[in-house]
Amino acid sequence: MNHPPTPPSVWSNLKHFFAFGFGVGALPVAPGTWGTLLAVPIYLLVHNLPLWIYLLHTAALLVIGVWLCHATASELGVDDHPGIVWDEIVGFLIAMTAAPSGWLWIVLGFGLFRLFDIWKPWPINVIDRNLKGGLGIMMDDVLAGIYAFIILQAVVFILK
Repeated sequence: MNHPPTPPSVWSNLKHFFAFGFGVGALPVAPGTWGTLLAVPIYLLVHNLPLWIYLLHTAALLVIGVWLCHATASELGVDDHPGIVWDEIVGFLIAMTAAPSGWLWIVLGFGLFRLFDIWKPWPINVIDRNLKGGLGIMMDDVLAGIYAFIILQAVVFILK
């Protein structure tokens, strides 16, 4: 799927740069996947924090993301430019909440999050179609992250 060209402001406007995941959203193919890949090293930096701090960190990124994505989308004149990937970062962090350490869990969390973010089962698809602005940009990925979290934790429960 072709996505709109990357606006030059991604490289000159700090809000746009952050919303575009430090520029990875400007990649021409699969920006959501690249944004989720960017979330992996961010996760690795915070995964050993106490759970309450991890949750506080993720919640702060979510709140910032609502504002950041809304401002960027408004300034670009689009509802949700595919290059805006801050939402993928937060969604992946939600998916990985309380996940065991190890690459197996990171890969599984990555795959589950991407599955739900692309597939958009109910009610993600309803949110994606009907909720606009920064909250709309963030919430479909928040729900995809919650779905991935539930499945990941179920696998952990079964296997451990």
